[in-house]
Amino acid sequence: MDAGSQALSEALKSSFAIVKFVMGLLVLVFIFSGFFTVGPQQRAIVLRFGKPVGGETEKALLAPGLHWCAPYPIEEAVLVSISGIQQVKSTVGWYAVTPEQELAGTEPMAGMTLNPAQDGYVFTADGNIVHSRATLTYRINLPVNYTFDFVNASNAVQNALDNSLVWAASHFTVDDILTRDVLGFREAVRRRVVDLIDKQGLGVIVEQCSVQSVPPRQVKDAFADVLKAEVGRSKVLNDARSYENQVLSKASADARGRINLAESERARLVQDVRSQAERFNELLPKYRANPTLFVQQRLTETLGHVYTNVQDKIFVTESPDGNPKELRYLFNREPAKPKTEENKP
Repeated sequence: MDAGSQALSEALKSSFAIVKFVMGLLVLVFIFSGFFTVGPQQRAIVLRFGKPVGGETEKALLAPGLHWCAPYPIEEAVLVSISGIQQVKSTVGWYAVTPEQELAGTEPMAGMTLNPAQDGYVFTADGNIVHSRATLTYRINLPVNYTFDFVNASNAVQNALDNSLVWAASHFTVDDILTRDVLGFREAVRRRVVDLIDKQGLGVIVEQCSVQSVPPRQVKDAFADVLKAEVGRSKVLNDARSYENQVLSKASADARGRINLAESERARLVQDVRSQAERFNELLPKYRANPTLFVQQRLTETLGHVYTNVQDKIFVTESPDGNPKELRYLFNREPAKPKTEENKP
């Protein structure tokens, strides 16, 4: 072998060695690229040529930790959050607003009339119009259903929320939505969302649903006047109810007091009559035995009461011969008053 052939052979050997090293390195990179980590709040589904390994059941879910799958395009790992909070917003019934205006808390200039091309709205049960929007937070509890049964499950949740907002508004009056039954309207939206999610099998659990409703900007002042009148009406009704409660409480207390007093008087009277009856029953045999004694005793007691305030008391006894005695009183004229200096002539 000449020098040129030998140099070419050595060059080829060196090139093959480099190629082998590069290929081995690529194989290692290919193998290690299949490792992935599933977080504590996640589950993973391995797709092999587009189909989940283990079938579309809970067995296809990989628990948190380190896992390996063949690199793409043979296999692909899809991570799904099972406890992370997802959120969708419904603005189908809200007017158009930019993110800057939303952040600043301002609203766009309202025209003389409502423009359906820019202003979203919902119809109420009494034929009025209000602006209403809702925010729904949820978490995934069936990752397989959420991932494989829908092209985009979040859009399905969004559609369910839009439907619920419009449906609930059509069952409530404008006063209930804005002032009288705000919590009831929000709960109606939430129940409708939950029902639609369950029927469609989206595999999510609703955590919270918040709803905000405002009157049309073009007639905001009129709604403010109505609200002011409603507040005044509520205040008058509350004052009337408070006065009613006070009057009823006082009347009830007076009634209880009178009833208690009457019960006490009744009990005292009954006890007094009972005691007198008992005393009468005790004295009746003694009276029957000597009625004259009791008559004299009763006469003495009566005379004692009669003569209590008499100044002079005269007792006239019977004469021995039985003839009545005469009692004569001598009355003198009232003595003349002495004359004073003023009465002297």
